[in-house]
Amino acid sequence: MRRAVLAGVLLAACLPGAATAAATIVIGGKIFTESYVLGEMAAQTIEAASSTPVSRKLGMGSTGILFEALKSGAIDVYPDYTGTLAEAILKQPGLKSIEDIRAALQPMGLTISDSLGFNDTYALAVKETFAEKHNLHSIGDLIPLESTLRAGFSYEFMDRKDGYPGLVDSYHLNFSPQNVNRMEHSLSYQAIDQNAVELIDVYSTDAKIKKLQLQLLKDDHNYFPVYQAVWVARTSFVTQHPREWQALLALQGRISEEAMLDMNAQADIQKMPFAKIAARFLGAALPKSQGWLREVIHRTKEHLWLVGVSLLFSVVVGIPLGVMAVRFKAAGQAILLSSALIQTVPSLALLCFLIPVFGVGTKPALAALCLYSLLPVVLNTFTGIRSINPVHVENARAFGLNPRQVLLRVVLPLASPTLLAGIKTATIVSIGTATLAALVGAGGYGAPIVSGLALNDVPTILTGAIPAALMALVAHGVFEVLGLVLIPAGLRRRP
Repeated sequence: MRRAVLAGVLLAACLPGAATAAATIVIGGKIFTESYVLGEMAAQTIEAASSTPVSRKLGMGSTGILFEALKSGAIDVYPDYTGTLAEAILKQPGLKSIEDIRAALQPMGLTISDSLGFNDTYALAVKETFAEKHNLHSIGDLIPLESTLRAGFSYEFMDRKDGYPGLVDSYHLNFSPQNVNRMEHSLSYQAIDQNAVELIDVYSTDAKIKKLQLQLLKDDHNYFPVYQAVWVARTSFVTQHPREWQALLALQGRISEEAMLDMNAQADIQKMPFAKIAARFLGAALPKSQGWLREVIHRTKEHLWLVGVSLLFSVVVGIPLGVMAVRFKAAGQAILLSSALIQTVPSLALLCFLIPVFGVGTKPALAALCLYSLLPVVLNTFTGIRSINPVHVENARAFGLNPRQVLLRVVLPLASPTLLAGIKTATIVSIGTATLAALVGAGGYGAPIVSGLALNDVPTILTGAIPAALMALVAHGVFEVLGLVLIPAGLRRRP
């Protein structure tokens, strides 16, 4: 148990401190094109007005994650929308004006800017040819098709009260559940383009609306609220960095819907880098790129850190827990069951559960990876020890070895093939699971994967997926070598 406590202390000591973040202005952003562009625009605006370093944590995931990050101080500013703040965050759909929303956020220690100049509301879209065939003009026209219509809606749209649940109530729609598919927002465009679905939710400034010749269905019930784009910031940031906040406020009213649509098109269709798009709009010099190789090296360091800490935790904590599970039957079953239950919790759900405890960033990602890495090590330690012939243990005791010597010199060496296989499994699983850390701002190979998904850009996805696969292959090779070194020669032979 002392080893487990020591591991916890080591983990806490290794985690980045809040003092480091305080010296940097952190810009957040959600996982869709427009949020990437606006986030980059905010970062470049502050960099031009201040010498304070700016860190970008773009593509962090859903509204809930970004808002928790802002409240916890993990980020300082991020772009959001008035409708989202009123409906999804404040749970007060009656708040319509920016002044009312700002007043409601004030007790939370938060504030917002005035509108950046455009409204990006939800809308439903079908192909123009499909609309013409079925004489569709408004959302209410979908009612005759509701039993057969195939829809592809984003996860957030499906869960938000100002999204799917309220929509079907307002229009008395009764879509067939098996025909309503949840999918990542950018992939819904691919789905409708390939005729896999006929109806999708869109943002009114999405560039692919024109490219794919989609028709927006009129919201004749005025169900969808106004979504004016604004900066959301902590009031402490506004107080501590007045010049930087004023620089952001200078963008109020400057971004028209047409301009935003054009910038989204540059990213989604022309595949232009977000930094270049923002620099063009701001009339600024393009920030110096660190290059593809340096970016990969940077992401590799982040990913190795996440995997390395979780691997250390699994060894220092998992092996003693596996030994305890063998020695104490009742406690052992509880240990094995708890480890298995943790493994059944979906990765994203576990990350969300940990955000209120650890905030957003590296800490919840490390905590989740440490918990996920336990089961393979605990289970394989338990199985390896239980499979040892009791005669070997009795012989060791007959030679006068004390319990500690029996464990270290006989039991663990005999169980080493199974034990090492468990550590290897935990490592490979951590390499793959760590890609989700990008959704809470922890970086790693998941960052380019998330960005590529937002743009539906396969080359960008591969810049994260290929190194992750190579890291897994390297880890496999390293454990093969460790097996030759650590496993006694007699145990490496197989009948």
